[in-house]
Amino acid sequence: MAALEWDDLRYVLAVAEAGSLAGAARELRVNHSTVLRRIAAFEQQLGLRLFERLPTGYVLTAGGEELVAAARSISGTVTELERRIAGQDLRLSGTLRITATDTLMGSILPEILAEFGEAHPGIALEVAVSNLMFNLTKRDADVALRTADNPPATLVGRRVGKIAFAIYAAPAYLSRHDHADLSEHRWVGPDDTLTGTSVARWMQAKLPKSEIVLRADSLLAMQQAAVAGLGLVALPCYLGDSVPTLTCVRRPIPEMETALWILTHEDLRAAARVRAFTEFAYGAFRKRRALLEGEGASAA
Repeated sequence: MAALEWDDLRYVLAVAEAGSLAGAARELRVNHSTVLRRIAAFEQQLGLRLFERLPTGYVLTAGGEELVAAARSISGTVTELERRIAGQDLRLSGTLRITATDTLMGSILPEILAEFGEAHPGIALEVAVSNLMFNLTKRDADVALRTADNPPATLVGRRVGKIAFAIYAAPAYLSRHDHADLSEHRWVGPDDTLTGTSVARWMQAKLPKSEIVLRADSLLAMQQAAVAGLGLVALPCYLGDSVPTLTCVRRPIPEMETALWILTHEDLRAAARVRAFTEFAYGAFRKRRALLEGEGASAA
């Protein structure tokens, strides 16, 4: 049998973890047919069937389980080595992958990225928009911009400052609904995927019987629903105040306050492009402190 290649093992591991060719293709950033061809060729090389092809997806055989267990161990070693090497890179060039929430990318972050690009033209930026905490240990991203009270202990970084939240609504909605009591209003709220957020906790505590006319898994989607006039919405001030078609109904509410963090992995913090971005982003966000902390949010 020919020597095993790590690249073949990567494909097997991706299919095993995704449970499908399509999921593996997205993870590996290749097309579906490439994954199918690579898996078939590898099975032929080994003379071993690694997956059962079922209507529900790809399931490992006993032989596949054994191979994947070894591949996971190798993957951890390779990723750690890549991370340590990247952490010693002193060049202000190359690719920097950032993960950020949709609210940041839908408001103030593009402007900051543009400023960074002007200052460091040799660094190519990639942005993964997600409200999940990416696994920086696996280098899903190099830097994470996250709102959190307590970031994961496995990451290092800086607390930029507090994030204030306030209540907003479209003028058209307010012209039809002038209730003084917030509980009497129609609301746009978070769905079950956002139950741990400060907005969800506050609404559950303060508005348990209020009418929720729309729920969404994204604060950015909630913002757009409120712009359309569906009801009141609780948003971070940097998102609510960035839209002229929303009116602040209640000034920042302390119970919803959280913090903005710039995070990376310990092994990457010394890499030149990571250090350049984290320092630049910290300064850029601090210049926008008034917006982040809701100092411009004044109730109508």
